[in-house]
Amino acid sequence: MLIDTHCHLDATEFDADRDAVYAAAVAAGVGRIVIPSVAVNGLNQAKKCVDRYPGCVAAYGIHPFYVQQSSEEDIVTLRRWLADEKPVAVGEIGLDHFVKDGDPVRQEWYFIEQLKLAKEFDLPVILHVRSAIDPILKQLRRFKPRGGIAHAFNGSRQQADEFIKLGFKLGFGGAMTYSGSTRIRQLAASLPLEAIVLETDAPDIPPAWLNRGRNAPAELLEIAKVLAGLRQLSLAETSAATSFNAGVALPSLNG
Repeated sequence: MLIDTHCHLDATEFDADRDAVYAAAVAAGVGRIVIPSVAVNGLNQAKKCVDRYPGCVAAYGIHPFYVQQSSEEDIVTLRRWLADEKPVAVGEIGLDHFVKDGDPVRQEWYFIEQLKLAKEFDLPVILHVRSAIDPILKQLRRFKPRGGIAHAFNGSRQQADEFIKLGFKLGFGGAMTYSGSTRIRQLAASLPLEAIVLETDAPDIPPAWLNRGRNAPAELLEIAKVLAGLRQLSLAETSAATSFNAGVALPSLNG
């Protein structure tokens, strides 16, 4: 069984054919799909997916892209959802310093408040880390959440090792499938296998063969084959290892 540790199946891009997208994923051997929310007004849509599709589980959080439209009251609402709905993680949370018109101070406030919630509920976190790995590591060392996943990891080997020391797994997906992504492919090939989980980030980060088209969780099978090739492993070995790692990162997946 494959586990897609990061898939926005609740996104509007799937409104027209979500049932078919989920069925295709199941047919491709994807037995679990983790749906991280991105804003409080989307929590219910993620829950609808979990209720409708037996292989889906949710994480609840506020993405750094959405902090500008969020209020402090949203943290109160999120806390209630974490208490009532028993998600697998707090997420997608973190920082993004790549987008130049972002508000780093506001992002950090929401990130810290959500790390506090993760500690309160003893939940792992699913992290957005683009161009912000070192400040994220700083806060992880400060608040010491229960591990989780650094989604779409694109840092250095030294930064990868720091996440691993803190009990995190690293997510690899579509970016790994491009021959020009030399650093990501080198990391995927050389990091300890027990540190790696697979993801699609669908509908985003499409693999090379989609020519920038809409990504979908069924693509995880071919993404897994790429990782298997990079590591010179069989698909079965790759699937078993990465799925086991996902269960370690998100323990309630095994519940």
